[in-house]
Amino acid sequence: MGWDALRLWGQGAVRVEALAGGIANDIWSVRIHGTPAVRRLGARSDADLAWEAELLQYLDQAGLTVPVPIPTADGRLFAEGLMVMPYMEGGPPETEADWHCVAETLRQILDLTQGWPQRPGWRSSSDLLHAETGTKVDLTAMPLEVVARCRVAWARLSSHPTCVVHGDPNPGNIRMTAGRVALIDWDEAHVDVPDLDLVLPHNAAGLDGDAHDIAWQASAAWEAAVCWGDDYATSDWQRFERSDPDSSRSVDDSPVHRSWPYDAPTHGK
Repeated sequence: MGWDALRLWGQGAVRVEALAGGIANDIWSVRIHGTPAVRRLGARSDADLAWEAELLQYLDQAGLTVPVPIPTADGRLFAEGLMVMPYMEGGPPETEADWHCVAETLRQILDLTQGWPQRPGWRSSSDLLHAETGTKVDLTAMPLEVVARCRVAWARLSSHPTCVVHGDPNPGNIRMTAGRVALIDWDEAHVDVPDLDLVLPHNAAGLDGDAHDIAWQASAAWEAAVCWGDDYATSDWQRFERSDPDSSRSVDDSPVHRSWPYDAPTHGK
C-alpha cells in the first residue's frame, strides 16, 4: 500500500502536493490525465471503502454534489487503501443564508438514506450505549464519568430513526458555489441519528430550543468520543461538562458552547 498504487489510475496519474489536515489518512492533490483530483490513502478495510464508494455513487445519482471516486484503469473505485476523488470547486459557507442551504442539503441526504446499512466496523451513538468500541471510537480509553455523560446525551436520541450522517459537516468540508452545495470528506460518514449532523451555525436546520439543546449535547459528546486523546478534545471537554446531563439546557448558554463542534479543526482526515 502506498504511492505505487497510483499507477493503477494510468500513466496520466501524477501527484502534485500534500494537503493539510490529514491525520488518519494521507491526503495529496493529484492530476488524473490533467484533471485536478484528491488522493486519500488510509488503512480502512475494503468493505469500509466499498460502503463509502457505493454511498457517494447513490447520492450522485440522486442529484447531489459529492466527490464520486474516480475509477482505476480497470474500473475499481479504490485499490490498496487508495481512493481518488475529483477536486470540488467552491468555498466554505459564510452567511446565514449559506448555512440554510447546507441544512437543506443535509436533510436531503438524511431523507435519501433512511434504512441504509451501517458502515462496516462502525457503531452508532445508540449502539455505544452498550458497546465500547467502533472504528474511530474507543470508550475504554475515556474516563468512566466522561463515558457516562456521553451515554446520557446519546440516550435521549436513541428512539429516533437512523440514516447516513456525514459525521463532520464543518466549514472545511463544505464547498459552495452559486448553484450548489458540495460536501467533501466522507471519511466519518456512518449510520446514526440525523440530529448529529443538524447542529449548525445560526440554527440553520431550524431545531426548536429543546431539540437543539439535546442534539447539541449528543453532537458534542460524539465529537469528544471520536477525537479523545487529541489536545482539542480533552481541553474542550470542559465545555460539554458545563451542560446539565439531566436536562436539555446548557448551564452556560453562551454562543461558544453552541458553536463548539464547528470551531474544531478537522480530525482524522
